[in-house]
Amino acid sequence: MISLIQYIVPYFGYVLGAVVLLFGQAACDLALPDFMSDIVNEGITTGNASYILQAGAQMLGVSLLSAACSVAVGLLASRAAAGVSRDLRIDIFEKVESFSNAEFDRFSTSSLITRTTNDITQIQMLIVMMIRMVFYAPIMGVGGFFHALAKSTSMSWIIGIAVTILIGLVMIMFTAAVPKFKIVQNLIDRLNLVVRENLDGMLVVRAFNTQRFEEDRFDQVNGTLTATNLFVNRITAGMMPAMMLLMNLVTVLVVWVGAHQVSSFQMEVGDMMAYMQYVMQIIMAFLMMSMMFIMIPRASVSANRVAEVLAAEASVEDEEDLLLPEEEKKDGARRGGGEVVFDHVSFHYPDADEDVLHDISFTAKPGQTTAFIGSTGSGKSALVNLIPRFYDVTGGEIRIDGVPLKRLRLHDLRNRLGYVPQKGVLFSGTIRSNLAYADPEASEEQIVSAAAIAQAMEFIESKPERFDTPVAQGGGNVSGGQKQRLSIARALVKRPQIYIFDDSFSALDFKTDSALRAALKEQTGDSTVLLVAQRISTIMGAEQIIVLDHGRIKGIGTHRELLDSCDIYREIALSQLSEEELQ
Repeated sequence: MISLIQYIVPYFGYVLGAVVLLFGQAACDLALPDFMSDIVNEGITTGNASYILQAGAQMLGVSLLSAACSVAVGLLASRAAAGVSRDLRIDIFEKVESFSNAEFDRFSTSSLITRTTNDITQIQMLIVMMIRMVFYAPIMGVGGFFHALAKSTSMSWIIGIAVTILIGLVMIMFTAAVPKFKIVQNLIDRLNLVVRENLDGMLVVRAFNTQRFEEDRFDQVNGTLTATNLFVNRITAGMMPAMMLLMNLVTVLVVWVGAHQVSSFQMEVGDMMAYMQYVMQIIMAFLMMSMMFIMIPRASVSANRVAEVLAAEASVEDEEDLLLPEEEKKDGARRGGGEVVFDHVSFHYPDADEDVLHDISFTAKPGQTTAFIGSTGSGKSALVNLIPRFYDVTGGEIRIDGVPLKRLRLHDLRNRLGYVPQKGVLFSGTIRSNLAYADPEASEEQIVSAAAIAQAMEFIESKPERFDTPVAQGGGNVSGGQKQRLSIARALVKRPQIYIFDDSFSALDFKTDSALRAALKEQTGDSTVLLVAQRISTIMGAEQIIVLDHGRIKGIGTHRELLDSCDIYREIALSQLSEEELQ
């Protein structure tokens, strides 16, 4: 909650204005029972109609002023809360953008979504209620107490009994409900996870006829969340009838005791009615404070979850000893350079006990293709993911053009790279907007050329809207091969110094694969190409092939050299192609 203060400070003017108005509203509300007392004592009892009209008009004016203050407080509170929640969402979004893969391993996607939406909504609601109640309720409680004593000190014991019962109710509610709040937020995380998995894997679910299993899994999580929420809501909802029962009992007690005092001429009727109103105000003040006691722990859980994200230190960030980059050309093209050197590199994932890469050393030169092949889990993707610093090496050093990666700004490093991941990722928009994502200033000629090299023009031209064809979220309305080709075209639009293809040809047929590689060779002639592949046919023409096995290099050379010198490479090759095809 302390970290939340820095977000409220910019809206302190709204808060201060609301507090001033709350004092005005409280003064009006505390004055109303006095007006009613005077009307009864001086007007109704004596039959003075003019006094009743005059005091009634004043009472109406005070009521309208109180209503106006209440509306203004609500407006200011809402503005302040909305501003704080907006700033929190912006900061969380920017923070998440700076996360490396290690942080995404720590915070699940579903949890980050919950923290950005539901948790911040809880904080927003708390701010609104705090501004409206945290000052108003104590003023009404204390003010009502002293006004009640001014009317009659002999009935103060009634207030004491009521307050004691109220405190007991609040403590019971607080003890029972607070432990459930963190459980509720974690269950929302779990519900989001199940929903996301089900939506992302809908085709697999249907293919294996596991709809019933997924429904049961959802029902289990949803049922647990519902039951926990019902438990909390029942306790919270039970406060209102308990308070109303207490208010009615206190009213009856005040009337009973007050009637005896009125009959014995120790109190006037109007004072008794005013006393009853002040006791109601005290009880309502405690009711508001009890609601705050419920909301603050729940919002504090949400605030801690949000603060946890904001306080998370990115494991990959710019170092202090940075090399100032050369001035780049406006079109983003880089000619020459791009040599990538792995110097005795080792790597293990955060919190892992063993390395997944062991003593990796090689040089990838500009104008050449360096390919990586090996069995599943051999460390191919882990290796290429070290170049954009999605993870940092745990041993050794990677250099680009002789400069260690950590001496390059992340922005400048990644500006040199054209990265195509294993799973092609497209964004909602159009084909054009997805290709221009790499370079918003790319010309029409660059976009068309990149699409042609990536062998994507055939299916693009088959669409009536061509490059303006809509792309659904995640590329759901294009095939896997089309998604890969568009991802490759996007990297080509950037015209980077270094291309990284992480098994980016797996969904392509052999004909398209061959045509794409031939066109790609002409486009990337001066660039360094790093290519991860499972197919021997995809990498046969590479100037350098690196064979990985359990995170270690087992062979480096050309296709022909490895056939003769590396048993693992020969075994993989013969499992895919015949002896004649390999020659």
